[in-house]
Amino acid sequence: MMLQVTPNGPWGKDVHPGMPVSLGEVLAELRECFAAGATGVHLHVRDAAGAETLDPAVVNETCRRVRELDPTVEIGLTTGAWIVPDLRERVAMIREWEGVDCATVNLSEDGFERVMAAMTDVGIGIDVGLWAPAELPRARGILPQARRISIELDAGEPYFLTGEPAAIAQHINDALDAAGSTCPRLTHGMNEWTWPLVRDAFRRGHDTRVGFEDSVLLPDGSTARSNADLVRAAKELKGQ
Repeated sequence: MMLQVTPNGPWGKDVHPGMPVSLGEVLAELRECFAAGATGVHLHVRDAAGAETLDPAVVNETCRRVRELDPTVEIGLTTGAWIVPDLRERVAMIREWEGVDCATVNLSEDGFERVMAAMTDVGIGIDVGLWAPAELPRARGILPQARRISIELDAGEPYFLTGEPAAIAQHINDALDAAGSTCPRLTHGMNEWTWPLVRDAFRRGHDTRVGFEDSVLLPDGSTARSNADLVRAAKELKGQ
């Protein structure tokens, strides 16, 4: 079971003063997170100005530096369309990536099939980003290609899900089981859905993730000092 840390996402220091943005800050956070027990990382790579980027030169150097911290961790990236809206340009960049074990492809984004095809061509594992039950019909045709399915649930945009997070996760898992999917699953939530879905993931034996991308709050509602605080809190929950 993997405990993944997602240290920053697309956010800045307005969300948390300790949000790691520069490469140096990210590496310092990850060093502490790996020591605390994180076994994977989901990165939103930043350029020198702090903006998200898919530029191969920046991605490859970032992955190289992360790999130096711990060669055993899984390095995952995002392929988010908002970073490079032009699909052709985005695919061309992904084809030049090095040192990336897997990358999340959001089924909500147009052109996800082309992104997945490019990743398959260059040996990057496909992490299917499934945000809501409404996306299940899109997922069925690509399940055999997936390295993992990330069940990513949120009460906010774009689906404004309502109800119990664990019940929605149950619905999605039942549908994936019925479709014959056997690849690993990672369950996580955003904001107030973070910790209920971490608990649900542990109960199911799924991978899960924590980090400032998802929430800066600890299970008791207090603000974490660092991403490593969230990793330690998740480890404590797992042991309960």
